[in-house]
Amino acid sequence: MRSSSTTLRSVARGGALLSLAVLVSCGYAKRDDVDAQFETLRSEMSSADQQIDSRVSELDGRVNGLETRTAALERDLQALRDDFNTTVERMEGMLSFNVPVHFEFDASELRPQDHTVLDRFAAVVKGYYPNALITVEGFTDPSGSRAYNQRLGMERAEAVKAYLAQQGISDAQVRVVSYGEDAERLVRPDAAGPGEDGRENRRVSLVIDYSDAGMTGDRAITSLSEIRS
Repeated sequence: MRSSSTTLRSVARGGALLSLAVLVSCGYAKRDDVDAQFETLRSEMSSADQQIDSRVSELDGRVNGLETRTAALERDLQALRDDFNTTVERMEGMLSFNVPVHFEFDASELRPQDHTVLDRFAAVVKGYYPNALITVEGFTDPSGSRAYNQRLGMERAEAVKAYLAQQGISDAQVRVVSYGEDAERLVRPDAAGPGEDGRENRRVSLVIDYSDAGMTGDRAITSLSEIRS
């Protein structure tokens, strides 16, 4: 970026000096006029240099800031993986979190042991994606009727939404959906009932959709390539 700004300055100066040299060689300008034009040119170049340096410093600061925030986000996501066995799937404009938030059989109340991972998730949202849309997806095991499980999945999603609201996530920022006993989304297709295996299906998934949302003071973290160009 520095070399580009130097090139721009060199081109501008070369063109301006060439124009003055042509005027002098052709006898179209008096020495006093030329001196005055040179002084004006020096002043304009100095002002242009300051503007270019200021812009370069601003862009450097943005790149460095984005690199710092990207590194911090990666550390926080890795901590979620390590501390809670959370899996994070990256999609275009989205992050999908499979969190270990599970429910008892035929229940939609959050377990106290699941609060900590939701606290950490809320911290990631507030720290990096404060304007993103959060979707809480509710699931059940295959026990019971499809209609009942659809309602139960929604109740579980609503319970998580309410808890996130307590952690400072705006109610308008969170939507809930229920997949109930959707066979394609079951963790253990053969697991149902009050046992431990069935609990794996009684869960929620959390999705951060930052495709149309900004980060604090800037845009959501995607890549550094655009700002470098």
